[in-house]
Amino acid sequence: QVRLVESGGGLVQAGGSLQLSCTASGRTLNSENMAWFRRPPGKEREFVAGISWSGTHTYYADSVKGRFTISRDSAVIFLQMDSLKPEDTAVYYCGRKYRAGNYDPSAYDSWGQGTQVTVSS
Repeated sequence: QVRLVESGGGLVQAGGSLQLSCTASGRTLNSENMAWFRRPPGKEREFVAGISWSGTHTYYADSVKGRFTISRDSAVIFLQMDSLKPEDTAVYYCGRKYRAGNYDPSAYDSWGQGTQVTVSS
């Protein structure tokens, strides 16, 4: 099973930007449908953004639409986060989609350790 590694998190002021990266240990991701999820403090894991294996199709949670952009190359899944808000504070994870269910965390696997994003007001 592929093991994913997330990076790029940090502390940023509201209105700022961060770019997260997701890579796979030991292999490329160019044939996989992928997504970013996040777990805010005290809440369940929630969908953020997804991308098809070709990069042709992307989809977003309403809460991040227009502010976040998911993209990819053959080895890395990116999440560009602009106009960050305090409510974006969470641990961010990338996941590999293995069955139907674009917005369902249980349709994804290979979760990494996550990367912490903290947005101060």
